[in-house]
Amino acid sequence: MNTVNLIGNLATEVELREVGEEKKVASFLLAVDRGGREGADFVWISAWDRQGELCAEYVTKGNRVAVEGRLKSRTWEQDGKRRDAVEVVARRVEFLSTPSREAGAEVIPFEAAAAG
Repeated sequence: MNTVNLIGNLATEVELREVGEEKKVASFLLAVDRGGREGADFVWISAWDRQGELCAEYVTKGNRVAVEGRLKSRTWEQDGKRRDAVEVVARRVEFLSTPSREAGAEVIPFEAAAAG
């Protein structure tokens, strides 16, 4: 299985939704800098279950994260046209930005979250 590693900033807020009875998935758009003046590439990321819950709780638009995962391609039809998309299904998301600490907010280090 091929592994993809990306570092970037969230271009959207994290959307957490339930799929099935006990499954959750978080989705967000990651802006990955191309370097120099070339702009950025935007990649959809999906993080499942506990990893997704942690993303929804601790990262917001603009935060920097590192993502390790695998590529997944999807095809569907919309308005009579074929649509294709490639996303990264995260195996690991590491929070690189300093978390905003609201009153009483608990910060869970990545290593502890991955073990839970």
